[in-house]
Amino acid sequence: MIYDISYTALSFFCIFVGLVIGLSFYFGRKTSSSSSYYAAGGNIHWAVNGIAFAGDYLSAASFLGICGMIAVSGFDGFLYAIGFLAGWIVALFLIAEPFKRLGKFTFTDALNAKFNSRAITLSASVSTLIISIFYLIPQMVGAGDLVMPLLGLPHWAGVILVGAIVIFIVASAGMASTTYVQFLKGGLLIILSVVLTFFILKNGLTLTPDFKGEEYHSFMELTPQVDDGKVVDVSGWSVVTQQTLGEKTFIKLSQNGVERWFDFTQDNNNRPLLKETLTVTQLADGQQLYNGEAREKRRFYQVGHMSKIVVNGQEVDKTGPLGPFEFLSTLQESEIVRFRQVKFTDGADQVSLYYPQPTAGETFMLPGLKYKIGSDANLWSKLDFISLMLALFLGTAALPHILIRYYTVKTPRDARKSTILAIAAIGGFYILTLFMGLGAAVNGVLDLESSNMSAPLLARAFGAALFSIISAVAFATVLGTVAGLIVASSGAIAHDFIDIYLKRNLSDTKKVKVGKIAAFAVGIFAILLGMAFKGINVSFLVGWAFAIAASANLPAILFLLFWKKTSETGIAASIIVGIVASLTIILTSPTMWDRYGLDPTHAIHQLENPALISFPLAVLTVYVFSILYPKRQKDTSVIAS
Repeated sequence: MIYDISYTALSFFCIFVGLVIGLSFYFGRKTSSSSSYYAAGGNIHWAVNGIAFAGDYLSAASFLGICGMIAVSGFDGFLYAIGFLAGWIVALFLIAEPFKRLGKFTFTDALNAKFNSRAITLSASVSTLIISIFYLIPQMVGAGDLVMPLLGLPHWAGVILVGAIVIFIVASAGMASTTYVQFLKGGLLIILSVVLTFFILKNGLTLTPDFKGEEYHSFMELTPQVDDGKVVDVSGWSVVTQQTLGEKTFIKLSQNGVERWFDFTQDNNNRPLLKETLTVTQLADGQQLYNGEAREKRRFYQVGHMSKIVVNGQEVDKTGPLGPFEFLSTLQESEIVRFRQVKFTDGADQVSLYYPQPTAGETFMLPGLKYKIGSDANLWSKLDFISLMLALFLGTAALPHILIRYYTVKTPRDARKSTILAIAAIGGFYILTLFMGLGAAVNGVLDLESSNMSAPLLARAFGAALFSIISAVAFATVLGTVAGLIVASSGAIAHDFIDIYLKRNLSDTKKVKVGKIAAFAVGIFAILLGMAFKGINVSFLVGWAFAIAASANLPAILFLLFWKKTSETGIAASIIVGIVASLTIILTSPTMWDRYGLDPTHAIHQLENPALISFPLAVLTVYVFSILYPKRQKDTSVIAS
């Protein structure tokens, strides 16, 4: 997509960034001890912490990723929201109160409270760092996507900008400023999502979306002359080449020196028809062409619309305002134009084609477009879906940056109340993502190069002011989540690894200083990874972080809390096995095979999500190693209050 800078959005962006930096200065003056830096001194009110929980959790994956995935894949995208929310049940009933009793600053503190084991300290701190980094990747990718329409900057510049601001936030005030940034953006994000959903329902469904000043692109349809299954002539165009990819055939035509690709298909009467595609061509010299021309000469149009609207069995051009249930039922009876992507090499050039595919609303509103779990499923697709749901359900209660938030309140009871409030806020928000994602799918606002921009671009369709505010809040969403992750990472490095594992016995002041240095290093690393993973849906990337957390951390937590025979060796071994197993499966997955420049179909396996294998392995490991290597001394302590 080619974006022009929005000065209104830029103004709101500057206001939000200024507010965030102001909070950092304010709390920075009060941050002198390690307790205040890593856990806000345990003085956060439970209600503030509950909304901050929601703010922490409603990250780029929730607002940008889930909305984008619903817009592209229908109900399958909403499955992420269901999994994310369900995970809080584990946190509420099994983790919240007992975990608060165990810890002090970090996840490692809690695991090691009854053992004082260097093996646990090392393995848990490494686990915290790896999970935080995997969670940081999608946040930074989302940040780069947001900055393009806000500031007119390239993706990499947005990633650097976010990294620099967040490093400043964390280095200034740590968890205190991070908590209030999360509280502010969590509350605003929910309120603004309600407003955006109101506009979606008020606008209803229409065959001709109002682009609010954007140029509408009517896709060309040409009638070719065909001989023996090949296009031999098209009036006014020169036939350059014909490319068959699987069951699809594409034709490249040339006119006035501009080359365009077309989908070779049939009309309603089964006659040959060429339908224009949207095309991104990466030339060998590094130049990028949009629809055959340099990006400064031609837009890459927004798409996504209805091809048929059916109300009470009758086709209509528009519906007018709809209630929530009417909106969903009308979509189910109608037809939506989705866009599919194919990639191939054309000589020395890399070509991505996006071609329209009308899809029945009933199909769009049921599982199966992304995750093959129905009649067209195979063993790998079924296993991958189960593995994803397992990771989302189990991963929430084991995310380090979520767990450390339990230490910011005073009592275990406050921890439970915070969790209940978070569940209510997050659940309400995820219902809104369904309408925002579906609204983006039918209002002509999709950026085919980045599904992550679906919600902000939908807001732009309803006016510059709404787009500006929502984009700025979405940016604050990324800032807050990244800040929380970097606090968790710096705690793992400074408090767990350097102070405890290496036995440096840092003073309170020194511990804070080392934590700030660690925050800087993690921030730089996150910036580099954010650039490397450009273009991948952020919810998909977050699924990996959840899978690693579920595999490496949750078995150790549950066994520690609920099985008296759990040993330090069992905990350390299970963390290591969980990390190694999940990382091995991720790094050999089809998605990573594609990132390596290899054919994804030839990957070692076809499993994208590792939890189905790595979680049971970690559970088995903690049990077996606790039996083989029991506790060195009997633990007579009860979970400390």
